[in-house]
Formats: sequence, structure tokens, C-alpha cells
Amino acid sequence: MEPDSDTGSGPRVLAGVVVFVGLVVAVVGSLGAPLITVVAEHYGVSLVAAQWTLTIALLSGAIATPLLGRLGSGPRRRTVVLTTLAVVVAGSVLTVIPLPFTLLLIGRAAQGVGLGLTALMMATARDHLDEQRSARTIALLSVASTAGIGIGYPLAGLLTDLAGIRAAYALGLAVTAAALVAAILVLPPAPARPAGRVDTRGALLLTVALLALLIVISQADLWHHHTGLATATLLVSLLLLAAWTVLEARTDRPLVDVRLLRHPAVAAANLAMLTGGVGMYLLLSLITRYIQTPAAAGYGFELNTFQAGLVLVPFSLFGFTAGRLLPRLQGNLSARTLLAASATIVLAAFLLFALARGHLAEPVIAMGILGFGVGAFSAAMPAIIMTATPREETASAMSVNQVVRSVGFSIGSALGGLILAAHTTQVFPQEAGYTTAAWAGVATMTAALLIIAAQRRSDAPGR
Repeated sequence: MEPDSDTGSGPRVLAGVVVFVGLVVAVVGSLGAPLITVVAEHYGVSLVAAQWTLTIALLSGAIATPLLGRLGSGPRRRTVVLTTLAVVVAGSVLTVIPLPFTLLLIGRAAQGVGLGLTALMMATARDHLDEQRSARTIALLSVASTAGIGIGYPLAGLLTDLAGIRAAYALGLAVTAAALVAAILVLPPAPARPAGRVDTRGALLLTVALLALLIVISQADLWHHHTGLATATLLVSLLLLAAWTVLEARTDRPLVDVRLLRHPAVAAANLAMLTGGVGMYLLLSLITRYIQTPAAAGYGFELNTFQAGLVLVPFSLFGFTAGRLLPRLQGNLSARTLLAASATIVLAAFLLFALARGHLAEPVIAMGILGFGVGAFSAAMPAIIMTATPREETASAMSVNQVVRSVGFSIGSALGGLILAAHTTQVFPQEAGYTTAAWAGVATMTAALLIIAAQRRSDAPGR
């Protein structure tokens, strides 16, 4: 099927709006991280409670992603996108108005729903742009979250320092409103396809399973203080996911076509995304925490929120560069080769942080290397999945990959928290905890490389 040229706008404009929407939802989703301490002080809540301004956005995004992926696979994709952006704008309003903390969390949850739009933007690009422009646009969408972190963190920190927390949340309202207007003016309707019903049972079961899974793996304190409860919750969530998989395999019109996951390339890509995601977010959280640690702890650089946000600029800059570069290399190298090379780059960043971090330049360089590796890894992933995925299932297949990435990132965050907590005797962890966590990341990225290499061997002639 050829891309639909009747978009109502030029291909360049459409590609720009698609990437803009993906970038906006990534920026808004990341707004919670640099503001946690300020939220705790402003609302008079604990840091654990303030952490939920980030966690609840990630949770709602992970839950909404497969549902939006299925709704957006039919002829009503434009309506789904516009409705979702309207929900994000409404949530942004709740974060700006002086309201109780509970309503702030509701607003952040509504903003997090927008994280499910990335897969729909990929499907839009695949349907309405020519093959070359589509590949470039999808690669940029894949690194939108990387660029969003580097833009959102320092901007939020600067606005908070200058004008208070409401100014940072007002930024989210402004960009989401702009994204909604741009989408109304430019996004075309989806190609004519049969409208499938939504698998309500599958949606509810997946929601409960993901909610339990992401809560238990994102709350390091739960593992540290209530290990039995955390273990039981993890087992229940895994059993629910297994039950959901069986249900989807036996449903005529499932929420997610799990039969696509039977394809070796798709299965290996998602497993590599899960494992690699653990490592990527682990190192991001380690460096961010390390550079903000007061020098009185015997290490660290005591950077404030804005300064720490600036350290993430190389992460986004090099990640965006990788997203632009990868489509040009895919004509000469396979996506799987590029994926393996990307994982190796992330591994190199871990080694640098494990062995050298006595000067601020070293964590900054490691952050830049990590950004390039994450950007390249994210840009190479869609090509592997879409090679084995029908065009009409693009949104659904990529939404699964986005959920897998969210789970991997959550595990990486929790793993870092657990390792550092085990090395904490007073307020701050011992520096040896960072070394241990870095070597755990090396092991994780090595496992991701082995998964990619195993799939390459299975693809070799004669196998």
C-alpha cells in the first residue's frame, strides 16, 4: 500500500507536526523529575509523595499506550489524537491552577496519557509520507523522549528558579496547547480501514497488570522496607500479564495482536528493548543523582536543579544527532547491526562512569555518550519491528514496544535505587554503591548485546 498523499498539507509540514507532537508529550511527561523537591516543599508533602508527580505520569502513559495504539489503528486515528491532546491540555490546566496536591496528581496523570501518542505519530508517518521521509520521521520520533528530557529538565529548572513551580507547569500548558492547535490544522485522517471494536476485557486486565507491575518496580522503598509485599505484587502482576497474553491469543480482535510477537525478529527486538531500557535509564539516573550529591559526602559536585538539567543537554543533543544519522546508515548497515553498535556505545558510557568520575567533565562526557547510544538504539528499533509488521498494525506493534521500554526504564530506575539504598548508612550512599550499580549496568547491556547477537545468528543463511 502506497502512502496517502492527500494529507491536506505538505509532507515537510506534516513531518514537522508529527515530530512536534511527539516531542511535546515527551517534554510534558518529563516535567515531574526536576521538580520533585520543589513540589514537596510547595505542597508540604514528603519526597516519596512528590515522586508520584513523575511516577503517575509514567504509569498512565504505559496504560494508555496499548489502548491508544488499538484505537488509532482504525479510521478514527485523527479523532483519537485530538481527543488525547485535549485531555493532556486539560491536565496541564490542573497543574497550573493553585489546587490541592491530589488534583495536581490527577493533572499529571492526564498529561501522562499523551505519552501513548508516539506510536500513533509513527503510524501517521508510515501512512502519509514517502518511504525515505517516513523512515527519517519515525527515527526522530523514537528519540523524541531523549530530546524531551534534555529540553524539559533545564527549562523546568530555570523557570522554577526564576518564577516558581507554576511557571514550569505553565510551560507544559503552553506547548501542549500549541501541539493541539497544530494537530487540528495539519493532521490528516487515517486511510480507510475497517473499524475494529476495542477488546474491553483485554484493556482492563492489561491495565491492572501494568499498574501493579510498574508500581512495584518503580518504588525502591517498597523493596527496601517491605520485600515480601513487593515480591508478592510482582508475582501477581506477572501472572496477570500471562493471563492477558492467553486471552489476547484467543480473542478475534485483540487489544494487541500477540501473534506478531511470535515473529523471532519482533520478539528479540522487544526483549532487547526491555534489557537495554533497564541499562539506559539506570545510568541516566545514576549520573543525575551523582552530580547533585553535596561534596560533603566525599564525592559529587553539588549541582542545583538547573545546573543538573544542563548536564542533560549533551544527552539530548547527541541523542537527536543519532536519530538524524541512523536513517542514512540503514542503507549500508542492517538495523540489527546498528542496534548492536548502539548497545555497545551505551556499554562504553557505563565503563567510563564506572572507572572515571572524579571530575565533572567525566560524567558529562559519559552522559553525551549515553545520549548517542540511547538515540541510536531507539532509532534502530522501529526498523526491526516494522519489517515484520503489517502497515495497518504499526500503531499497535509500536505501542507494545513503547510499553516494554517504559517497563525497562522503570526497572532501571528501581535497580539503581535498590543498589544505592544497600550502600547507604546515613543520608547519602557510599561512592562504592555507584561503582556497583555501574558494573550491574555493564552486565545488563552485555545481556542486551547477547540477545541481539543470538537473533543475528538465527537470521544467518542455513539456520
